[in-house]
Amino acid sequence: MQRLRQRRNSVGEETNVTRIALLTGGGDKHYAFGLATALTTKNVFIDFIGSDQLASPTLDGNPRINFLNLRGDQNPKASLIKKMGRIALYYSRLLWFGATARATVFHILWNNKLELFDRTVLLFYYKLFRRRLIFTAHNVNAAKRDRVDNWLNRSTLYLQYHLVDHIFVHTDKMKAELVSDFGVPSDKISVIPYGINNIVPLTALSAGEARRRLGVKRGDFTMLFFGQIAPYKGLEFLLDALSELLKKCSRYRLIIAGQPKWNGAYWKEMSSVITRSGIGARIIQRIEYIPDEEIEVYFKAADVLVLPYTHIFQSGVHFLAYTFGLPVIATNVGSLKETIVEGQTGFISAPCDSVDLGKTIERYFSSELFWKLDQQRPLIQEYANAEYSWEKVATVTERVYSNLIAGCHA
Repeated sequence: MQRLRQRRNSVGEETNVTRIALLTGGGDKHYAFGLATALTTKNVFIDFIGSDQLASPTLDGNPRINFLNLRGDQNPKASLIKKMGRIALYYSRLLWFGATARATVFHILWNNKLELFDRTVLLFYYKLFRRRLIFTAHNVNAAKRDRVDNWLNRSTLYLQYHLVDHIFVHTDKMKAELVSDFGVPSDKISVIPYGINNIVPLTALSAGEARRRLGVKRGDFTMLFFGQIAPYKGLEFLLDALSELLKKCSRYRLIIAGQPKWNGAYWKEMSSVITRSGIGARIIQRIEYIPDEEIEVYFKAADVLVLPYTHIFQSGVHFLAYTFGLPVIATNVGSLKETIVEGQTGFISAPCDSVDLGKTIERYFSSELFWKLDQQRPLIQEYANAEYSWEKVATVTERVYSNLIAGCHA
């Protein structure tokens, strides 16, 4: 592994830093930024492979981050021809980088557009140039979660998990699935926290002003459903629960903010449910991608985030709520229960059960956590910053880099 022995830091002192390549896939800004920034405090120099979406003065101003915009524009409204051209250009740049990069350790945060190619041919290509490969598996098998799993997906996942030299996951259950379903040796897997989102703007905006902007009335029991809208998110159970709750009390209010996934068929179904049940007047809908600078208003206007998921290991939206000190009601799937302190940071409900979800929502709005929410928000933020800090993530990650480097020189 190459070391930059004479690189000077921002105050002109000489230091030794380890060089790695961080392959982001061009998205997931908060995770890529949080990890990269924390790693630079551990004497790691990073070739950061990004896109227009990830370009930022935060990265440009860090002397230990070399931002390489190989992905460029990812505008989804571009023509098919333009999309094909820019993907081809991106992969040609990526192949060139794979052959010429000074770093020998490549840390892959996400695969790129051609996922099957990335899991197989691209990894073999990196291996051809003696790269040591690390992969962060944010989802062990997303196709299984999305109910579109097949033999081709599983076989290419198997290849990826066995071609890379080390794998990071966010929960013990994810590690267990890698071992049981894909035969990955347990000593090849490290469990790291899902780092808290410290990229989204957090201003002095008050909860009252946020509610005013969205049209939420004083005294409304306001729930938030946020993020991509997809079948595994279980929105139908929340809508059923809301319909029953409104029969008992008219103060319940739901905000749905996020972009439908895939072709939007699931959201069309949910929209029909809202119309048929007659609860539309109690739902604020913003069905589109929410930019970072607008996220704050939703999390400050809400009294609680609801995650009625039917299948997932971990949720980035969950930790986004903690960033704003917002409690979470989540179903007992994956490892969500492990990240909620009952009665202090949220409550747990049974999955795929609108009756139990409704009871849990009632329990929250009658709890001390809700009635003292203004005092609880800073405590939730303090808890999250301690348990899910990027410093913790970077410490484990840098140790894995060091072990791989030692293996290179053995």
